[in-house]
Amino acid sequence: MRTTGAFALIDSVRRQGVKHIFGYPGGAILPVYDEIYQAEARGEIKHYLVRHEQGAVHAADGYARATGQVGVCVATSGPGATNLVTGIATAQMDSVPMVVITGQVPSYAIGTDAFQETDIWGITLPIVKHSYVIRRPEDIARIVAEAFHIAGTGRPGPVLVDIPKDIGQQMFDYIPEAQIDLPGYQTKTKGHLHQIAAAIALIREAKRPLLYAGGGAVIADAHPEIAALADRFQLPVTTTLMGKGAYDENNYLSLGMLGMHGTAYANFAVQGCDLLIAVGARFDDRVTGRLDKFAPTAKVIHIDIDPAEVGKNRTPEVPIIGDVKEVLQAMLEVSSYEENIQTKDWLGQIDEWKEDYPLDVPEYVDVLSPQQVIYEFGKQAPDAYFATDVGQHQMWSAQLIKTGSRKWISSAGLGTMGYGMPAAMGAKVAFPDDQVICISGDASIQMNIQELGTLAQYGINIKVIIVNNGWQGMVRQWQESFYDERYSSSNMEVGMPDFVKLAEAYGIKGIKVIEPSDLKSMVAEILAHDGPVLADFRVKRNENCYPMVPPGASNAEMVGLPTPKRSLLSKELNKELSKEVAEAILV
Repeated sequence: MRTTGAFALIDSVRRQGVKHIFGYPGGAILPVYDEIYQAEARGEIKHYLVRHEQGAVHAADGYARATGQVGVCVATSGPGATNLVTGIATAQMDSVPMVVITGQVPSYAIGTDAFQETDIWGITLPIVKHSYVIRRPEDIARIVAEAFHIAGTGRPGPVLVDIPKDIGQQMFDYIPEAQIDLPGYQTKTKGHLHQIAAAIALIREAKRPLLYAGGGAVIADAHPEIAALADRFQLPVTTTLMGKGAYDENNYLSLGMLGMHGTAYANFAVQGCDLLIAVGARFDDRVTGRLDKFAPTAKVIHIDIDPAEVGKNRTPEVPIIGDVKEVLQAMLEVSSYEENIQTKDWLGQIDEWKEDYPLDVPEYVDVLSPQQVIYEFGKQAPDAYFATDVGQHQMWSAQLIKTGSRKWISSAGLGTMGYGMPAAMGAKVAFPDDQVICISGDASIQMNIQELGTLAQYGINIKVIIVNNGWQGMVRQWQESFYDERYSSSNMEVGMPDFVKLAEAYGIKGIKVIEPSDLKSMVAEILAHDGPVLADFRVKRNENCYPMVPPGASNAEMVGLPTPKRSLLSKELNKELSKEVAEAILV
């Protein structure tokens, strides 16, 4: 077929099963956009015009997290491409499969400082899984096939494809079929049987085991295997921020999230366990606190598809390299069903911690608490997809909202403000018949608030909830706790827009909620509205997010805990723990 490079690019993307693209046009990418226009006319692809390129990359990210498929975004050269950088880094940190297509100045002008020329290949080199600059149109089919394969296999990540304008315009003989030949790219999926047997042996011996599931468990769709393993050996399960949804948080074995703002009982359990089974987790600093005091008496089994992660921060006794789902399936196959009576006392102790340290949802007479607002949405929309921005509201949401696999969408590793609304947009495009809710703050929402225009243009029916305390909430909390209440540049009250009027200016329903007595009815009204909503919930200004592990402390040294109803450690368990760990937990 005699055609242009731009046609070959879009046709190759379509052949990868792509139905939705998010992007913003510009000069260097116009040949590609002309082909997108024609592909849309043929009903092959739907393009969503965002109002800022960062909205496009976050929308592709949310789409990918919700579906497990490769998300796609498109931008032009220069500022269009550089506006994608934060979103690319977000995807790289959280292992999100994405193909990012950027326009480039004509190949003969590269290196001349041509109009809107930037070396986006070089700029993004540290924050992509792989990247290409297309030099010949004949390579397009192969490059696109490789890009999608690399983005979506092994440990997923973003892949950049940069196409100079003249390559998009050039005519050539297009052959759609492309062979993927990547001898240097090998992904090990099956774990070593000897290591799997060793892991099972450790689990059988453990008296105080803890299963610690991270984002890799969600990426691998391993929630059925985690549930089966936990049930078989009566393993308590805690998850990271990225791992939410990997295990049913309504199950009695669930401890919720661990780490800096994790539950008290998860943090006490990780400090007291004698075996830590890390599944698709990377021992991130927000999880471990002070690393040399993290799970100090535990042997470690570490399962991950990325060999670079195993042993990076904590040396495991049993390392297993492989796809999390396949490894757990093998562990279930080689172990027989048996009641692990050794964990009975351990689970009893954890139950006492749960009773002593429940997550608090305060209620006040004259003002809404942020926890109340978030909890009510989780309660009234238990099956919804939840996307969040970053800050206190993100941590409260992680604590209080119980979600299913792939229904929790949040920037974890990079902590990107402005992520929530466009990510929710991407999830809603993927699942138009499901409820999608964005939980944001009054500071975060303003980072990409222009995407209200995209919601309005396409009628993308998401509910955007602003937990409005007039602050950069987490910054204020740290300034209160660690900077002697010097609130430098964190107050957002002056210059705050009227969010209801702003929503209405975009043609979207805006709601303001102030009175606690209105909460339940207004949440129900918001969820029932047939169209996008921007809801401004005015909450208590100085509420802090607890529990909290201060920087440099161990996970047992949390602040903001209530006075327990009983002693923290049973006498039986105290005998099992080292003096150091027992004292840390007793603090």
